[in-house]
Amino acid sequence: MQTKKTRPVVSPRVNVITLGCSKNVYDSEVLMGQLQGNQISVVHEADKVGKDDIIVINTCGFIDNAKQESIDTILQYSELKEQGKVGKVIVTGCLSERYKPELQAEITNVDAYFGTNDLQNILSSLGADYKYELIGERLLTTPSHFAYFKIAEGCNRPCSFCAIPLMRGKHVSKSIEDLVAEAKGLARNGTKELILIAQDLTYYGLDLYGRRNLDELLRHLSDVQGIEWIRLQYAYPSGFPMEVLDVMNERDNICKYLDMPLQHISDNMLKSMRRGISKQKTIDLVNAIRDKVPDIAMRTTLICGYPGETEADFEEMKEWVEETRFDRLGCFTYSHEEKTHAHTLVDDVPQEVKEQRVEDIMEIQQGISLEKNIEKVGKTFRVLIDKKEGEYFVGRTEFDSPEVDNEVLLHASTNYATEGSFVQAKIVRAEDFDLYGQIVK
Repeated sequence: MQTKKTRPVVSPRVNVITLGCSKNVYDSEVLMGQLQGNQISVVHEADKVGKDDIIVINTCGFIDNAKQESIDTILQYSELKEQGKVGKVIVTGCLSERYKPELQAEITNVDAYFGTNDLQNILSSLGADYKYELIGERLLTTPSHFAYFKIAEGCNRPCSFCAIPLMRGKHVSKSIEDLVAEAKGLARNGTKELILIAQDLTYYGLDLYGRRNLDELLRHLSDVQGIEWIRLQYAYPSGFPMEVLDVMNERDNICKYLDMPLQHISDNMLKSMRRGISKQKTIDLVNAIRDKVPDIAMRTTLICGYPGETEADFEEMKEWVEETRFDRLGCFTYSHEEKTHAHTLVDDVPQEVKEQRVEDIMEIQQGISLEKNIEKVGKTFRVLIDKKEGEYFVGRTEFDSPEVDNEVLLHASTNYATEGSFVQAKIVRAEDFDLYGQIVK
């Protein structure tokens, strides 16, 4: 008797789409690590989707542009679901945390909406168990030689313009022991650079240890074998723990780099933004940091067009940017966010004025960046190679974070390197935001 052949059962693949900041990247990687630990097929942002694929969209809800991108992505995949081109659509992350009822009412064919702290529920919906033994394990979406390294969740700061506490909750530090174990696991898998992230790095430890404990954490991470660079992103100025700079001077593998979003310099704006710091204290802090670590590269972020920002406020910020000469600087238009303190104010700066002010600031910074880059010509730097792109190997110095900062380009016709390797490169030419180099022995 001939037996009937049966088709093998193919379990659906989970395709994770990540929108927004590096903190979302980290969350997606943790989710993917848990899914893989449950023997569930998982990919990140696959170009081709299948009719059985489960799409998990990790959304951003920070500012208008990010929210719109998230909504457009949800609509795109819900339409594919309607057409039978994907199986399920699941939405998680900040936008879903903040606007779940509205999203459920407007986009009804999404299978499930989850918030920012719903990892176990997401896993359950996908037929997976949360595995405690996988804490610290992640499926990296970045090149394996660097990893975003989240040391805390949430934020206790009262900044008037920011909706992050609404979406992420209060500040919760991870323990030093758990973070060191995670760093060791990454190092075993070839990670050489840890990029420390949190809503506020400098608040680290207050909830667990009763003091700002970032310096102690850095010493422990610095001791992890195989970690060659540790980079600090998202430091808050008010109450900045200066002892962090002592560790930066002591340890060769802690990059002389600090990302400190300052947002504005006018006292009127700083007070309304509820930043807890004045213009003079901001200037004194930047000077003190540079005095303590003379060759530090400082990155900041500014907001243009906050409610009530006058032409005088803006001119004050322009002059300060020219005088301070930050190594790296980003600038954004103010976004009027519901349920924030600033939403009670009148959003009175026209959008075109906001955009022009951003353009003016970035034009100043472009000139500063070019001048600082020209100063590097003829000097040799240690460069971490991120990728090969076209005719160039593309890398970074310790003074540059991936995605947002300057790059070092090494022409492949006269240089050879491998992704994730360190080389010594002499800078031969400089542009506004790029350096061109030659590998030296």
